[in-house]
Amino acid sequence: MEHFLSPALSWLAHPGRFLFPTALALWMAVGDLRTRRIPNYLTLGTALAGLAVRLLTDGLPGLADGFLGLLVGFCLLFGFYLAGGMGAGDVKALAALGTWLGLRLTLFLFLYMALAGGVLTLVYLCWRGLLLAKLKRLGSWLLSWVLLRPHGGGAGAAPGTGPEAATGEGVPYGVALALGMVFLCWQVLSR
Repeated sequence: MEHFLSPALSWLAHPGRFLFPTALALWMAVGDLRTRRIPNYLTLGTALAGLAVRLLTDGLPGLADGFLGLLVGFCLLFGFYLAGGMGAGDVKALAALGTWLGLRLTLFLFLYMALAGGVLTLVYLCWRGLLLAKLKRLGSWLLSWVLLRPHGGGAGAAPGTGPEAATGEGVPYGVALALGMVFLCWQVLSR
């Protein structure tokens, strides 16, 4: 039986193993673009497959690293979810991909997806003609926060947490996650 699985396991231990989670991230992005949701079956399947691959290729240390990637991926985005800046599917998607990547690469994926998300948000706001209005609102909120903070008064809700944030009219962050994963995969494979 071990001889039968050897080719698959050796490929999964190779940097080429990043192609599969990259494909899954692209699938998540397409779903997020179409429905503004990343389905639970996709995030759960990605997480379980990632943990299984890590166990089969790297043993218990790989499984532990996969769990750490899951935990870190979840924790990195959970605060943004609580603030209303991100959907639960985005949080679960980064956590699921973290099982494939482990702790260190999950941190890199978070960085790359944050950069991609920032660029996508700017492009989206320019395309919708909202960039100037959002910048004015942010400036007003920051000024109020600075001026009112010493007196114990709040400056109201932060930009992006009002009623328009709940309408789903923002950038589908699954796309930023997929772009970050593509860049990470490219980096790993080009070494």
